[in-house]
Amino acid sequence: MRMYVIFVLAVVLVAGLLFLLDRGLKAVSKGRRRRVAGERLAAAAAHAEQQAEQQHAVQEASAALTTVLPAIQQGERGPRRVA
Repeated sequence: MRMYVIFVLAVVLVAGLLFLLDRGLKAVSKGRRRRVAGERLAAAAAHAEQQAEQQHAVQEASAALTTVLPAIQQGERGPRRVA
């Protein structure tokens, strides 16, 4: 009788250890996935920020060019007449 109790306790202990091992492995896997996703998100954010800075620089250059060379306004001078 005593041998059966020890056997049952050993089985319960082994099952508990396997359960804890499973939970630990899942936690490690989840942490790894989150870390990789965070790295990818940071890279994507840096790329988007760089593109936004480039677009801002292009807009500033365009604005600077139009202040130096204003657009020709056709409405003030009438149409040209060919004689």
